Amino acid sequence: MTLKVELKPGERIVIGRSVVTNGASRTSLLIDGQDPVLRERDILQEDEADTPAKRICYAVQMMYLAGSTDRLLPIYTELTRDALKAAPSMLEIVERMNNCVLTGSLYKAFREARKLVAYEASIFEHAERSAGLRENGADDSEPA
Repeated sequence: MTLKVELKPGERIVIGRSVVTNGASRTSLLIDGQDPVLRERDILQEDEADTPAKRICYAVQMMYLAGSTDRLLPIYTELTRDALKAAPSMLEIVERMNNCVLTGSLYKAFREARKLVAYEASIFEHAERSAGLRENGADDSEPA
């Protein structure tokens, strides 16, 4: 199946083990093959993996780019186990992601990992909002 990718001027994309940088004008690429493809905006850098879900996402991303789970599966398993201990409500997303990893559908696993990152962010937002409430339910920024 052919993948059509539109690139903005200067935008980068990873195709297999290569980084392709677009020139000065908008470009369309038609990509045939089995090599992994990730847009620059979808790539999570190692130093950005600063939460449990982002570390999982980074591990899945690296498995996808490598085309194999061999080296990273033990790390991925430990990360997901620890995340589920901290936030059992992540179970549904983690189960879907695990199924994708175990069946070799690594791009689908990466998409699920990105959903996990978004879910984790919503947990953090909820915790921050809850921490800002007084016992009477008033927001700390409001007068009593």
